[in-house]
Amino acid sequence: MAVIPSSTVPPAAPDPAPASRTPWYSRTPSLGLQKLFAWAAVITHGGIAVTGATVRVTGSGLGCETWPECQPGSLTPVSREDLSAFHQAIEFGNRTLTGVVLVASLGTFLLIWRARPARRGLPLLAAVLPLGVLFQAVLGGITVLTGLTWWTVAPHMIVSLVLLVVAVAVLHRLQEPDGEKLQLIPRPLRVLTWSTLGVLGALCVAGTLVTAAGPHAGDAETPRLELPVRTLAQIHADLMFTYLGLVVALTVGLLAVHAPRRLIKRAVVLIGVTLAQGLIGLVQFAIGVPEALVVAHVLGAVLLVAAAAFLAVGTTTRDAELARSIPRS
Repeated sequence: MAVIPSSTVPPAAPDPAPASRTPWYSRTPSLGLQKLFAWAAVITHGGIAVTGATVRVTGSGLGCETWPECQPGSLTPVSREDLSAFHQAIEFGNRTLTGVVLVASLGTFLLIWRARPARRGLPLLAAVLPLGVLFQAVLGGITVLTGLTWWTVAPHMIVSLVLLVVAVAVLHRLQEPDGEKLQLIPRPLRVLTWSTLGVLGALCVAGTLVTAAGPHAGDAETPRLELPVRTLAQIHADLMFTYLGLVVALTVGLLAVHAPRRLIKRAVVLIGVTLAQGLIGLVQFAIGVPEALVVAHVLGAVLLVAAAAFLAVGTTTRDAELARSIPRS
């Protein structure tokens, strides 16, 4: 047998570069990292609604007198005899948290956008989050420059809650495979689910109007909504009782059609949060609306919206195995 000269033997192919040598910016983001940022978006969008309420009830809205700077010529608070350091710290802290919300929201979008294979429609949904934060920043500037008029302050809370719902939807989508959307409950119950979310939206709007007309709309110089607080509070309470009734009816319906256990658990949690939120509202009205309970009520609103959103998005699935496990009448 002939011997091939060593000089004619082709060189061995080099080993492929290990994954650890691939630059971080070239790697496909892991699903776990995407979920982590999505959770951060959920938490921060809820958190900034609470800190915004703290700004309002403490009358700190003009703790930073200008925008985007805190004080003329300075991005940070400046020691001044005519301006409370406490109010400056509260308002500056809220503005700083806006940067954290932007990092979480923009990070969620970029990770989802770079993920491969791409999930249908998810990058577009995730893009709403950073765009919403930028809109909030512009709205905040308008609020400061117009002297905290109620019609510029109230939308802050509503936009934060809408973005919270979007963040929950993004998180839910990341927790499922990328298959066809399947329904877990009959159409009438799906319509009822989303209808209750609409009533909750009206409830939250009414709550912001109560605050805009009440003693905690800001300091003594802050322009108020000139409508009777008691009338607005009654409308707010009526909407709360309506919402509670709809959620109880929805839960009974879910039990009747043998909905997935996780969906029923979410409905029960939603009832509990609604009852707790209603109790806080009744107590604060009875004892004169103390500041601490106002902030607690806003925190309750955040938890209520999050619970309602998790229930609403949970009525569909892309998990075919889960859908097949649901008994059909």
